[in-house]
Amino acid sequence: MQHIRLYTGEDGQSHFAEINIQLSDAKYGKMSEKFNVNGVIFGEVTEEREVAWHNPPCAQYIIMLQGSMEIEIGDGTKKWFHEGDVVLAEDTTGQGHITRAASEGPRQYLVLPLVMR
Repeated sequence: MQHIRLYTGEDGQSHFAEINIQLSDAKYGKMSEKFNVNGVIFGEVTEEREVAWHNPPCAQYIIMLQGSMEIEIGDGTKKWFHEGDVVLAEDTTGQGHITRAASEGPRQYLVLPLVMR
């Protein structure tokens, strides 16, 4: 199962990387290993069209539930995320990234803050 990792490189800039979560045979289909999370947060953005340079407060998975967003990093690269897309946001230091609305109407999302091992 592929998704995008957003992380801080040694240059202090945010970068994108495609990563794959390994799935193994399970009782019902295939499943990944268990990830330890620190709660579940539901969010909605209705008014704000852009969030200027920022960092997530901790490493976290973000799952788009409704609408689309665009994330831009320091070198100008942009990626779009739509309903069902998953982002692992780990760029907790450095310049961070810009988030923009890429659809009309509310953007709803689910955040799973990770417990670091």
